[in-house]
Amino acid sequence: MDMTAEVDHIAEFVRGRRVGFVGKLGGMNRREAYDLVRQSGGTPVDQLDDRLDIIVIGADELPAEDDTLISDKIRDAAARGQIEIINEDVLWNRAGLVDNQQDVRRLYTPAMLAQLVNVPVTVIRRWHRKGLIVASREVHKLPYFDFQEVATARHIAELLDSGTSSAIIERKLQQLARAIPTAERPLAQLTLMVEGRRLLLRQGDGLVEPGGQRLFDFDDHEDDAGDSDPACADDSVSETIAFQVPSSDDTAELTPDDMVNSAVDFEAAGQFDSAAEMYRAALMAGGIDADVCFRLAELLYLQGDLTAARERYSVAIELDEDFVEARSNLGCLLAELGETELAIASFRGVIKCHPEYPDVHYHLARILDESDEADEADDHWREFLALAPDSPWADEARQRLGFDSTVGSLD
Repeated sequence: MDMTAEVDHIAEFVRGRRVGFVGKLGGMNRREAYDLVRQSGGTPVDQLDDRLDIIVIGADELPAEDDTLISDKIRDAAARGQIEIINEDVLWNRAGLVDNQQDVRRLYTPAMLAQLVNVPVTVIRRWHRKGLIVASREVHKLPYFDFQEVATARHIAELLDSGTSSAIIERKLQQLARAIPTAERPLAQLTLMVEGRRLLLRQGDGLVEPGGQRLFDFDDHEDDAGDSDPACADDSVSETIAFQVPSSDDTAELTPDDMVNSAVDFEAAGQFDSAAEMYRAALMAGGIDADVCFRLAELLYLQGDLTAARERYSVAIELDEDFVEARSNLGCLLAELGETELAIASFRGVIKCHPEYPDVHYHLARILDESDEADEADDHWREFLALAPDSPWADEARQRLGFDSTVGSLD
């Protein structure tokens, strides 16, 4: 991998400094990171001690609150200003990997992130809207996520796999943010665990519930202790949360923003019909809005109403012609309906507006292959790989182009 540009950006930051890495890196492997530090005039060090100048925490680890990652001695040195402890994404920002507004490589679109953590893309969008994951940048309403957000999304997905419902996780994380105001994003900054069906925060040598109540942490506590103690019971024990559909009198008192927030809650609870009605109410109360139309289109698509979804995507684009995710989704929907020429036109419209959008090059390459336009498809497969060499779909592109699937990028 050619790291000349990265070295130019990072040299001033690491030159003459001893740099250690802890945890699993998300952006490159340990050897590549060491080479980058050496080429920049720094010294990569395997042994973590208080003589280091910089410690980089891998994006696939929960940061420094975990005592198993960083010792108290190193923490004390950092507190005295002798060591700088940073997350991996900070280093790559210094290297110019995620801060360049003309380069989206090593960033992930909602669809890519959804594929990586195996959840629907609508769930990724909801996490983003609720602030559980934070975009590194946005282009024409399209969020891009960096390495740290990939790790954060994976942790949320792990909580889902544990049996805790999405609605409960979202609500409890928001409560944790209020209980621990110094942590702007609890899941990225703090060590969370699931105990029975409760979501708990490890803080020091104890545990904290979402409401802020401290608990004792016994090494040999029973798995079902929380369920058997009435004092610990709350509504998080339920697997689902039911929301009451507001009456017409209630909705008259809600602002359009309130209605959108209610729709998001309904959606998180899987009550798609009620969510769609609240989005429609928001449009009627607050006037036509491109983002709300897009959200409604997503719901309608999930419900299988492709005709209505197509109409709402079209309205969103009419209201904001640069809404690239709406254009892309409309193209995918048109392809699903068998309207190939319209789908191709839609994808080309996205590329004209945002040439660096990797997902659209991928979708366009596939549909061009299906239309026996192999030469033009090749161009878009190559562009897709150049923009997203680490995408979960990159191996498909390499195989299609006859490249070695072990090659990490085209650089």
